[in-house]
Amino acid sequence: MTCNVGGVERPIRIGAGILAISIGLFAGLSSTIVGVLLAVGAILLLTGAVGFCPLFTLFGINTCSPPSNLKK
Repeated sequence: MTCNVGGVERPIRIGAGILAISIGLFAGLSSTIVGVLLAVGAILLLTGAVGFCPLFTLFGINTCSPPSNLKK
């Protein structure tokens, strides 16, 4: 798996994932909404943590900065 999620997007995904999971666990919503929030939160948290999103690969999106191959 090559990195396709990077820069500012990774911490935003991690924060949004934690937020969605927290809302799902503590907001007292219906079980369907809780399930959706937990699933979305887990996906956001995982893709932010590992830096890879399968949907980005499908659509050809890459927000990682290119590796610097500067040799001195």
